[in-house]
Amino acid sequence: MRYYLFTDGASRNNPGPAAAGVVLKEEGGKVVAEKRQVLGEMTNNEAEYRALLLGLLTAKTKVGKGDELTVLMDSELVVSQIKRTYKIKAPHLKELLQQVWEAQKNFPKISFQLIPRAKNERADALANQALDED
Repeated sequence: MRYYLFTDGASRNNPGPAAAGVVLKEEGGKVVAEKRQVLGEMTNNEAEYRALLLGLLTAKTKVGKGDELTVLMDSELVVSQIKRTYKIKAPHLKELLQQVWEAQKNFPKISFQLIPRAKNERADALANQALDED
């Protein structure tokens, strides 16, 4: 089976209060899991990475070893850094990327895709709900 993981990080005032939103769907569109989490004070890029890590942790408990996972994000920076087309200069982002590379080892078949913000509405809404509730 194929699963789709949508993640989004939000930071108000960048840096500022930040949160993550995650949606995991089965191939047919059924939502398997949704999560939102307040992250504290950080930049938008850090929030995007933290949202991805939360999503990978969530997917780890739902996606089987023979399943495929497609990660969909609207952060060009994060997707490009994961695919090694952009270099990372900030040490704290390098550390987060290392955590992502480690976490993705749980998924033998994983891919990352950049999507338009409009196709990531639910994950964005969850991140903003977390910020509004904090």
